[in-house]
Amino acid sequence: MTVLKIQGKPSTAAQQALEPHIARLYARSGVRVMAVVELAHVERTEPAADADKDASVTMRIAHLELPNTDQEGAVRELQRALYLQRTATGKLTEDGDVELSESTIKRTGGLVQAIEVARLVAGARHWSDYIRRVVSLDKATPTELRHELDTIADGLAALVSGQRDGD
Repeated sequence: MTVLKIQGKPSTAAQQALEPHIARLYARSGVRVMAVVELAHVERTEPAADADKDASVTMRIAHLELPNTDQEGAVRELQRALYLQRTATGKLTEDGDVELSESTIKRTGGLVQAIEVARLVAGARHWSDYIRRVVSLDKATPTELRHELDTIADGLAALVSGQRDGD
């Protein structure tokens, strides 16, 4: 597994963006702040195949902006949306519908667009896993593979349209 490392010192541009906030950060022990961060690739380490080390990539903070109090809510909402997209889970029902997990539904907060993003992510994960299973078949005939590809195409089309055959 590749290890991510963050280089300690932010770039000059990032440091300049932080300077107006330093006094406030110092004044409040244990403070947490939202930020929009751009990371830049610095270095990668690729150990030899027989080495007992993990590959690593080192990034540095290239740019950084801290939102003001009025903007912080929007940045936090963006963080929640990205988290929902990354963690959405569910399963395909026998009818081909995506049934979101209870934890994913809770994270949507009932927002229609959040539910749709979670549904699409969970469905895409299902079909990605299905494709991996098909690819791992050792002795599938061309006819069987065509059938599996048709199944995948139909499933993805239903996922995108939100409808099944016959709807």
